[in-house]
Amino acid sequence: MQYKVTNQFDTSELSFDDFKSIVIKDYKIAYESRQVSLQGRKEALTGKAKFGIFGDGKEVAQVAMSKAFRKGDWRSGYYRDQTFMFATGMANVKQFFAQLYAHPDLEHEPHSGGRQMNAHFASRSVNPDGSWKNLTQKMNSASDVSSTATQMARLVGLAEASKLYRQNPELKEFTQFSINGNEVAFGTIGNASTAEGLFFEAINAAGVLQIPLAISIWDDGYGISVPNKYQTTKEDISEVLKGFQRTKDKPGIEIFKVKGWDYVALCETYETAIKICREEHVPVLIHVTEMTQPQGHSTSGSHERYKSKERLEWEKEYDCIAHMRKWMLESAISTEEELTEIENQIKSDVKAVIKEAWTEFLEDVKIERNKAIVLLEDLGQEIPEVKKIALIYKSEIDPLRKEMFGAIRKALRVARFHESNAKSALKKWYEEQKKINEERYNSGLFSDTPQSPLKIEHTAPVYSSDSKMVDGKDVLNACFEANFRKNPLLVAFGEDLGLIGDVNQGFAGLQAKFGEIRISDTGIREMTIMGQGIGLALRGFRPIAEIQYLDYIFFAINILTDDLASLSYRTKVGQIAPMIVRTRGHRLEGIWHSGSPMSAILGSLRGVHLCVPRNMTQAAGMYNTLLKGDEPAVMIETLNGYRIKEKLPDNIGEFTIPLGQVEILREGTDITIVSYGAVIKQIMEAVAELATLGINAEVIDVQTLMPFDLAMDCAKSLQKTNKLLVVDEDVPGGASAYILQDILERQNGYYALDAQPKTLPAKAHRPPYGSDGDYFTKPSADDVIEIVYQMMSESDPEKYPQL
Repeated sequence: MQYKVTNQFDTSELSFDDFKSIVIKDYKIAYESRQVSLQGRKEALTGKAKFGIFGDGKEVAQVAMSKAFRKGDWRSGYYRDQTFMFATGMANVKQFFAQLYAHPDLEHEPHSGGRQMNAHFASRSVNPDGSWKNLTQKMNSASDVSSTATQMARLVGLAEASKLYRQNPELKEFTQFSINGNEVAFGTIGNASTAEGLFFEAINAAGVLQIPLAISIWDDGYGISVPNKYQTTKEDISEVLKGFQRTKDKPGIEIFKVKGWDYVALCETYETAIKICREEHVPVLIHVTEMTQPQGHSTSGSHERYKSKERLEWEKEYDCIAHMRKWMLESAISTEEELTEIENQIKSDVKAVIKEAWTEFLEDVKIERNKAIVLLEDLGQEIPEVKKIALIYKSEIDPLRKEMFGAIRKALRVARFHESNAKSALKKWYEEQKKINEERYNSGLFSDTPQSPLKIEHTAPVYSSDSKMVDGKDVLNACFEANFRKNPLLVAFGEDLGLIGDVNQGFAGLQAKFGEIRISDTGIREMTIMGQGIGLALRGFRPIAEIQYLDYIFFAINILTDDLASLSYRTKVGQIAPMIVRTRGHRLEGIWHSGSPMSAILGSLRGVHLCVPRNMTQAAGMYNTLLKGDEPAVMIETLNGYRIKEKLPDNIGEFTIPLGQVEILREGTDITIVSYGAVIKQIMEAVAELATLGINAEVIDVQTLMPFDLAMDCAKSLQKTNKLLVVDEDVPGGASAYILQDILERQNGYYALDAQPKTLPAKAHRPPYGSDGDYFTKPSADDVIEIVYQMMSESDPEKYPQL
């Protein structure tokens, strides 16, 4: 008997024995994954892990999906996809449990180095030196994010990359990233998460862009305890999405619906859907219904609390593995004896691998523990209380590093008045272990590779007698044009960016020069604009993704904070996304365009550089630096700077502004004023009048808030002036507090002060509309003059009498 079956790469005529071999292999993967879920829950509930979340009930559909996944393809999924990862070879059982135990060694846990909870997967895209691996010769998974539906945003960019690689002939040489755009971006999401606005935004963007994106919806009828009737209109997301279905004369998406327990139908559906997606570059959606979740949502609760007895009985009957087993027996593909033997062997193998993973996790800790006990006992010979600490620590079963460090630190506190060789040895070893643990648990917020923008050589702007005075927008325009000519992987997109060249004309005329494929307009959809940037950057592009005004960054803050800002850290520099978020802010008038919410950005985007140039020449130099580097950034241009005249550098596409380096705009001896961005203009007006009042102020433009003043020049200034004022357009306690804390603590500026340091922020509310609203809300030149004068008066009231 002959069967036509899809394997991972092609369709061919197979003998019954070959067909049987394929089906049994698929069953083994599914059954193994189920055992991982069952045993993983036990490991978490017995205390070996903090938490566990698993993909039980989704196994057969994910095996079918894996058959359509090829080298070069990308996954942007969520924490139910363990079977798919096992089936594609992007993860294995031992790695899964190493992650469950939070093993901090990349050799054992390559997805995150123990930084993410289990079932959060990632392939490694870059080498330790920052160079790209050949992504077309491997299967790829974008690093998972727990936040529901967040994976949909970057999925748009991962898929759009294939479109750009296929349609732009200039990119044919970049064969490490794509082979003619033939790669599909696979997304997975739970049914409940499709209620998120981000899901609908991504579906709409995919339909507009017509990109090879394949979304699988695992529909088990619930979102934790909440059933579909409270989640989705008609209780059926594919019914809701029928308006997106493409027709003969209208592009859209192709929608498929299949039951999660039907192995044959699942294989056929994925073969058909992915063929359309890959060849035609049409987005597809596969709604996999009638799935189960045998263990409930996670180890944090039991599904018996919210599922009826009838539902629980149905889930037993329609369990996908049980159904596949039944079909295999009825089709004479296997016998009861064969399957029982296979299942028993898998159970035994999984338990053995779990034991190995736990032993390997404890191995390094035990070596360190034994050393710590020896050192503690040595010191305990001299201090009885330390001996007790050593005995308590020694008695603990399978202690982690937390307990070890706790014991050592307590011992050192007890021995604070004691000096001996034993104490010195303990302290020395403790300091060595601190450095090792910083690498384990605190490293990789940025790539810190040789391509880091912090390591880009500084090149000053060059001017000549022929250098023109132009509007600030024209400085930016020339900078962008120079960079687009140099790098075919550079793309830019955003609302009104393409045809009209952005609302402030920084990209004016560039779409006509470089084409819509590289400089394009988008819909009003900030979350997926940021997702496009992340996905494109993961695939080798250098995207500039625009948010029209800084105030609107909050529409996308979840994507930026949960995905972009943590990407390098949570993969331990296994993946990078060197995108630039371009926006504009500061002193435009009105509640919705006031543009200085720095405290929110500083608090949520650690892992992203934050550039706040005062003019467009500074911005251009920072763009040049960032585009030579490999780390992400937010660039905030000053809204009132586009029409101000600046001299155009002769080397507009080459000069660089170092990140984390302040600029002293005016030297002085009486007080140091630190600020950034548009308010610099008011400060410079103020210091001119202050000079007439006998006050010589030093003005420092920080230029970037992240990183901030790496050379600690602010503290050096305080050595001269002994007084500090921080001026800021953010709310009280916002960026001004961030700057103040750094100068006083990290830079030790506190010890140079002879007066109380002060801040001059904006009011706590957003500015009302109009020039008067701006004047009475944000720092003005008058405000700067009066607060500086007051500070000087407090030090020398005779010379500076009260105003």
